[in-house]
Amino acid sequence: MFLCACGRRVLSRGCCMVDQAKAEAHGPPLISLRKISKSFGDVCANDGIDLDLFESEVLALLGENGAGKSTLVKILYGFYQADSGTIAYQGEPVNIQSPHDARALQIGMVFQTFNLIPAFTVAENIALFYPDLDRVLDIKRISGHIRQLSERYNLSVDPAALVMDLSIGDRQKVEILKLLVSDARVLILDEPTRVLAPHEIEALFKIIDSLRADGFAIILITHKMKEVIKIADRITVLRNGSVAGSLPVAQATEPKLIEMMFAKPVTEFQPIEHNRGEVGQAARLELKEISTRGEGTQVSLQEIDLQVSQGEIVGITGVSGNGQRELADVILGRLPVTSGSIFLNGEQVTRYSIGKIRRKGVVFIPENPLAMAVAPYMTVLENMAIPQLGRYTRSGGLRIAWEAVRRDFSRSVEQLGFTLPMYALARSLSGGNLQRSVIARELAHQPQLIIASYITSGLDVRSAIAARQALVQAREYGAGVLLFSDDLDELFSLSDRLVVLQGGKIRGRFAPGETNYQEIGYLMTGS
Repeated sequence: MFLCACGRRVLSRGCCMVDQAKAEAHGPPLISLRKISKSFGDVCANDGIDLDLFESEVLALLGENGAGKSTLVKILYGFYQADSGTIAYQGEPVNIQSPHDARALQIGMVFQTFNLIPAFTVAENIALFYPDLDRVLDIKRISGHIRQLSERYNLSVDPAALVMDLSIGDRQKVEILKLLVSDARVLILDEPTRVLAPHEIEALFKIIDSLRADGFAIILITHKMKEVIKIADRITVLRNGSVAGSLPVAQATEPKLIEMMFAKPVTEFQPIEHNRGEVGQAARLELKEISTRGEGTQVSLQEIDLQVSQGEIVGITGVSGNGQRELADVILGRLPVTSGSIFLNGEQVTRYSIGKIRRKGVVFIPENPLAMAVAPYMTVLENMAIPQLGRYTRSGGLRIAWEAVRRDFSRSVEQLGFTLPMYALARSLSGGNLQRSVIARELAHQPQLIIASYITSGLDVRSAIAARQALVQAREYGAGVLLFSDDLDELFSLSDRLVVLQGGKIRGRFAPGETNYQEIGYLMTGS
């Protein structure tokens, strides 16, 4: 610990000097947070954090899972209230008790999950964010304003288009336009590239560049350090709820940022040797001409043929909402098929229930663990036992062998290199820690088939490496892995074969060495 110039204890030298130099060069900060602290029960999420944000800059906020990033920006946006500390806007103290208060101060936030009404047009969705909305919508005037903003900030989108018909990249543009029409000058972007194809990421960076040039202040939360170094002006790293340090992007390197995040270097993940799953190896999973009928916003799968062999990782990619969730649901027995057959280890399982599928050695790591994989008001340890009650119950089901549950939990998290509080309620964990708990549970008993849906989404660098390594280890002992991801770096380093989904159809199949990021990206978007 060090004593910084501002008088507070910090984890590294110089965390305030960067902000002081910035203030001398560009004047006072637009927003200042001082000694912000926030706890949830016994868990301290933010501990005396100081942070400045200036006009015409992109400030990247980095940190491992549970470091306090999301809590901090949600305090700034009024979603949470700090236990102590102050916020100043243009040098004046402000009291932000709600998102309405934040928007009145020209602060806006784009969450990871978009908040749009699919059945409304772009103009109708954006109209809801006008601070002076008339009782009768003047769609012509609103559409004209949208086109003006779109042209100015590279946000090309048709005001008359239905949101349900837009790509993920265009929906994100609508979210940004919502903030602009509400007169926001501070934009908080939470994992904005998480579901974008490579060329859509490039388009987003051009948008951010144009906003920065026009005086906007932008806070960017992400785990992708290459993107941070490419687009940010300054980087602030949080560790254990405190500021570990800040530095201008010109001084940043990936190894340096990782060391700031974890206080020590992290061993890099080594890409696998490809061309496993050769002809003749047993198929863990076979899908033959699978089709489904989509209900509501579901995507209809169309004649899907797919095989995952023993000791093979098959990567599935596509822009979010193009059949990935439906494909996983079909395999797990959650979604009925209209035609086709499903085989596990050669056994026909097309009409099997979810429970019967899981008893065949199939496990699932979902993209949204809180909604799909845990009981929120039960502890991490209790959630460990739920899917394996047949393994852990004793005396005819009258009691649970908790010592066995603890032993298996401890062994799994130790193998993965995770640290998790086994007696904490699932709902109290950060998104990353919740994902860690599900990974530890699902991989604890050497499954035969792993359905991993965006397994590293929201994980910090160290946890992501551990999760990927766990999939490789499972592959080595003969498991089949179906890996859904939109992280092309991850897919190219992990997959033996790549499959692109678009509109519920398979649009391409490749070995990683047969294609490149741009080709995959264009297939993902149907370009």
